Amino acid sequence: MNALFDIKSLVEEVDYGTPASKSEKTVTLTIDDRTVTVPEGTSIMRAAMDAGVEIPKLCATDMLDAFGSCRVCLVEIEGRGGLPASCTTPVAEGIVVKTQTERLDQVRRGVMELYISDHPKGWNPDAGFEGTEFDTVAKAVGLTENRYGIGGRNHVAPGNGSLNIDYIARDDSNPYFSYDPSQCIVCSRCVRACEEVQGTFALTITGRGFESRVSAGMSENFIESECVSCGACVQACPTDALREKSVLEMGRPTSSVVTTCAYCGVGCSFKAEMRGEEVVRMVPYKDGKANRGHSCVKGRFAWGYASHKDRILNPMIREKISDPWREVSWDEAFRHVAGEFRRIQYQYGRGAIGGITSSRCTNEETYLVQKLIRQGFGNNNVDTCARVCHSPTGYGLKTTFGTSAGTQDFDSVEETDVAVIIGANPTDGHPVFASRLKKRLRQGAKLIVIDPRRTDIVRSAHVEAQYHLPLKPGTNVAVVTSLAHVIVTEGLHDEKFIRERCDWSEFEDWAAFVAEPQHSPEAVEKVSGVPAELIRGAARLYATGGNGAIYYGLGVTEHSQGSTTVMAIANLAMLTGNIGRPGVGVNPLRGQNNVQGACDMGSFPHELPGYRHMSDDATRDIYESLWGVKLDPEPGLRIPNMLDAAIDGSFKGIYVQGEDILQSDPNTSHVAAGLEAMECVVVHDLFLNETANYAHVFLPGSTFLEKDGTFTNAERRINLVRKVMAPKNGLADWEVTQKLARAMGMDWSYSHPSEVMDEIARTTPSFASVSYDLLEREGSVQWPCNEKAPLGTPVMHIGGFVRGKGKFIRTEYVATDEKTGPRFPLLLTTGRILSQYNVGAQTRRTDNVVWHQEDRLEIHPFDAENRGIRDGDWVRLQSRAGETTLRALITERVAPGVVYTTFHHPDTQANVITTDFSDWATNCPEYKVTAVQVGPSNGPTDWQEEYEALSRRSRRIEGKLEAAE
Repeated sequence: MNALFDIKSLVEEVDYGTPASKSEKTVTLTIDDRTVTVPEGTSIMRAAMDAGVEIPKLCATDMLDAFGSCRVCLVEIEGRGGLPASCTTPVAEGIVVKTQTERLDQVRRGVMELYISDHPKGWNPDAGFEGTEFDTVAKAVGLTENRYGIGGRNHVAPGNGSLNIDYIARDDSNPYFSYDPSQCIVCSRCVRACEEVQGTFALTITGRGFESRVSAGMSENFIESECVSCGACVQACPTDALREKSVLEMGRPTSSVVTTCAYCGVGCSFKAEMRGEEVVRMVPYKDGKANRGHSCVKGRFAWGYASHKDRILNPMIREKISDPWREVSWDEAFRHVAGEFRRIQYQYGRGAIGGITSSRCTNEETYLVQKLIRQGFGNNNVDTCARVCHSPTGYGLKTTFGTSAGTQDFDSVEETDVAVIIGANPTDGHPVFASRLKKRLRQGAKLIVIDPRRTDIVRSAHVEAQYHLPLKPGTNVAVVTSLAHVIVTEGLHDEKFIRERCDWSEFEDWAAFVAEPQHSPEAVEKVSGVPAELIRGAARLYATGGNGAIYYGLGVTEHSQGSTTVMAIANLAMLTGNIGRPGVGVNPLRGQNNVQGACDMGSFPHELPGYRHMSDDATRDIYESLWGVKLDPEPGLRIPNMLDAAIDGSFKGIYVQGEDILQSDPNTSHVAAGLEAMECVVVHDLFLNETANYAHVFLPGSTFLEKDGTFTNAERRINLVRKVMAPKNGLADWEVTQKLARAMGMDWSYSHPSEVMDEIARTTPSFASVSYDLLEREGSVQWPCNEKAPLGTPVMHIGGFVRGKGKFIRTEYVATDEKTGPRFPLLLTTGRILSQYNVGAQTRRTDNVVWHQEDRLEIHPFDAENRGIRDGDWVRLQSRAGETTLRALITERVAPGVVYTTFHHPDTQANVITTDFSDWATNCPEYKVTAVQVGPSNGPTDWQEEYEALSRRSRRIEGKLEAAE
C-alpha cells in the first residue's frame, strides 16, 4: 500500500514485500536470532516479516513479483559475501541472516540520502507529505542529514531566468489522480502493477539515469493513454508521485471500514477510508477473496454519486404524474402509500399490486421486499431485474446440475488451462476478474472467445485468443451444440466421468442427437457464419487442453434460447469432465453487485428463497408458520405480465425498489404505457430516475456506504456491506421497507440487518450456517453454507452433482422470431463499457463521464459506406418496436451486418428499439438480437423530443429548481 499512516483507527494491512510461495516443502532459517520455517521459494524479506522483523523496502510489495532495484532491503548472510537484496534472495536451509548491522545502516542511509537529494517535499504537507512509504523508510533508516542538497534536476521547476530541461510538469489530466514526475524515484512499482496486476501495460520507464521517468504510453497524458484508471499504480506508488486528488484536497483519512463494492458481480472488497463522515478514498482490500487487492475505475473512484447534488433526500408525493412533486415527511409518505395500496386492493382485488426487488440492494433488503409482497400484499407479484439478465442461468444450471449458480470461485482461474468466454466482455463488464484471467493467460493458458464482436480480450497486450468465433447474434445454441458434435464424433469426451457422475442412458440419447449431421461445423457454418475449421479447432482445444473453464455473460442469457444455451454449456462441461475441481466449471459472470443474491432471496414470482417453488407445501409451511399468514401456492406476475395487466386495467399499484425498469427493460414504449396506466407507482431510489417520471410517490434510498447488510457475488460469495456513514436520507433501505410494512399493519421489529440474515438462515437450507458472526470471522463464505459445509463451498459438485446424476439435455437450435429482412437488414446487439454501469444513474454522476459521454452505435465500415455514414455522424436507429438517434462509431470490432450500442444514457434509450421477444423458459428479454435499419439523421426522433419534455415536467419539485435526472 502506498500510505502507512500511524492512525490506530485505520484498518491495518501487512505488506510482506513479496508474494507467498505455494510450495509444500518448507525451509528453516534464522533471521536476527529468530528461527522461522517457511515454504521453499519464499524470499528472505517475506520470511523476515513472518518472524516479526520488518526490513525497509521501497520497490517491493507483496502484490508484485520481486524486483530488487531500490537497494534499501539489503541484508547480510553468514558465509556469503556482499549485501544481497532480501526481496530477490530466496531462503535456504540453515542460513543465518542479519537485517540490522552498522554496515547495513550506513548503506541504507547512503541510499536514502541519494534518493532525498532528488525528491522534494509534497506540495501539500498536510495531505501527502510524511504519509508515504518513502517518508516512513527515511525515518526508519535514521536519516538525519542530506549532504547532497535538494537541487536535483528533476524537481526544480524553471523560473527566474533558469532553464531546467529535465523538469516535467505535473499531469492532472486524469480526474481522479495526479502524476508528479518530480516525486518519482523510478522504483517501477507502478509500471509493474500495470503489467502484473492489471495487465494493461499502459505504463513504462523512459530515459536513462537522471532522465528516467514513468511514462503513460508514448509520453502521453494519462487521460489520453491506454490507462484504464484501475488505480493499481496509485496504490503501488511509495511516494506522492501518484496520488488520489481526493487525498490532496481533503487530507489524510482518519478512519477506515472494510465494505463491499456496489457495482458489478465480482464483489470487490474495499477499505472505505474516511475523514469524519466523508469518504476520502476507496482502497482495494488485499484480504478480499474476490478481488485480492485489485480494483477497477468504478469501485476505486466512482463513489461520488453518494453525495451528488441530484440526490433526493426527502420523500415526495403527487396526485398525478403531470403535477410537480411535493416534499413530505416519512410518516406521511408511508401513510399515503399504505392507504393507496389498501384502496387499490379493495377496489381491484388482492392481485392488483406488486413489487420489484433490486439487484443493487442487499440480500436483507431484497428478502424484506419479497416478504412484504407475500406477507403484506398477499400475493406473489414480485419480480427483479435479475430475471431480465440471468434467469436462464438459474433454470439451465438447476436442470442440469441441480443448483442455480456458478460452480467455482474466482481463485479457480489460476488453475485453468483453457478458458472459454461466451457472450461476455469481462474487460469492460467484470474488469477485476478479467485482470486475473489475463494474468493466467500470460502464464500460458489458452483462450477461446465466442462473441459477435471482437472484444478487447480477443487481442490485447500479451494476450491473444487461440480461437475467436464471431457468430451471428442468435446462433449460440447452434455453435455450442456443434462444439459438442466435434467432441462426441471424434471420441474426445471423458467417458469415465460421464459413466460415474451422469445418467448414462440420457448421455447416449443426447450423444446420438448431437452427432446428427445438422449439428456438424460445416452445417452450422451456414447458420452462424463461423468457419467450420474454427469450430473444430476450438472444440478440440477445449476437450484436450487440460482444465477447461467456461465463463459466460448476458450474450448467452438474453436470447430467446437463453436457457437452452446455458444447458448446452452445461452439457459441454459434463461431456469433457470439466466439473467438480479447481480450474474448470461453468461460471456465469453476473452483471450487478447482487444479482445472485436477488435470485437467492426469492425475488421471482414462482420461487421462495433458496429456489424452492411456491407449490411445495413443505416450503410454504416454513414461512406460513413464521409469518403467520397463508401463502398463495400459485406463482404471481412477472414484470411484463404486470405491465400487460396494467394496460388491461387489472393491475394498479407497484413498489419499485432500486430499479429503473423504464430504462433497463425492453420495449420502452410498452413499459411507459404500463406505468402510466397505474394509479400508485412508488419508486424507492437515490435519484429521480426514468421510472420516476411515471411515479406518484418517491421514497429516497440509501447508498451502499450508508447501510449494513450483505451482497452475494457471481461466485456465490456472501460479503458483508458495512455502514461507513449515516444515511443522508435518514433511513437505510431496509428500514424504509420495514416502516412501510408497519404502515400496512405488519408487526415487523428488526433492529439490525443481522436479524434479517438470521431469519434467512432459519428458513433457507443453503444459508443455514450463515451469520454475521461467521462473516466477521471468516471475511466471506460461499453458499451452500450449512451443516455439511460450515465454512461454505468454494467449488461445487466435487465427487457428484447436487441433483445426483448430471443430466444431459437435448438442445435443438430454433431460430429467433426476430428476423432480418429488406426493411430491417442489420442485427443490433447491446452491451456495456468499462467506465459506466448499467443504466448509468450512478456512474453518470461521477467523473467517469470523461470516458463515455454518450452512447455510440458501432457499425462496420462496409455497412457505413453503403449508407453514406461517416464516423461521428448522427444516425437514426430503427426497429419494429421504435426508433432513436445517436452518433455512429465506425469500427471493425463488429462484423458486417451487425451493429452494437451501450445503454447507459437515457437520452438515447436503446431499449426503445428492443422488442418483446424473450427466453422460452424464463421470459428473459432478447436484448441481444434486434433487427434494425440504420440511416443518416439530422436530429432527435419525435419520441426523444417528447420524452425529454415529459422528463422535464415530471421532475419539477414545489419550491425548488427543476431536479436533474
